[in-house]
Amino acid sequence: MANHKSALKRIRQNEKARVHNRYYAKTTRNAIKELRNETDKEEAAKSYPKVVSMIDRLAKKNIIHKNKAANLKSKLAVQVNNL
Repeated sequence: MANHKSALKRIRQNEKARVHNRYYAKTTRNAIKELRNETDKEEAAKSYPKVVSMIDRLAKKNIIHKNKAANLKSKLAVQVNNL
């Protein structure tokens, strides 16, 4: 491991960003799981825009790939419409 001052700072920054990204990714995954387990169409339709917003935010910040975000949103939309 390099011992340059800038390298040590970058290591600290990367760790902070990793923990931050993990939190938001996990929170979104839990929201997706709750939406998938929803059986009431009204409740699912109400929570769908919130989950889509969370997914879009992850894609915008490059935490997940934009194509993965699109696939998730598409599959969720199909599921909500089929309830």
